[in-house]
Amino acid sequence: MLLSRDFTFDAAHNLIHYKGKCEKLHGHTYKLRVVLEGTPDEEAMIMDFAELKQIVNEHVISRLDHAYINDIIAQPSAENIALWVWRELDDRVRRENCELYEVHVWETASSCVVVGREDTEWLK
Repeated sequence: MLLSRDFTFDAAHNLIHYKGKCEKLHGHTYKLRVVLEGTPDEEAMIMDFAELKQIVNEHVISRLDHAYINDIIAQPSAENIALWVWRELDDRVRRENCELYEVHVWETASSCVVVGREDTEWLK
């Protein structure tokens, strides 16, 4: 079973290893989706939505919202932002009954990156 929660944050970045208009400083209203996979516990929940919100807000949104992301991630492409979010959340959301399944990052309403566990094995 999958459980997800969506978040938004506003941030600026520039892609220093890119030739094109995105190499210049600019900003986005990003959308973030965090997806857990698991089985319901004794309370019939994979994870309480409020707990997931608290974890993501504390460890991701509070750091990225209204930030210059280059200060946090060297080349802040949507791909690298999603990988960074994965690293920040993987251990923090893991429970006996669930684990992180996917991280989605939208840079625009029509452009999204999806990272799953198979995409992160090399991070260890």
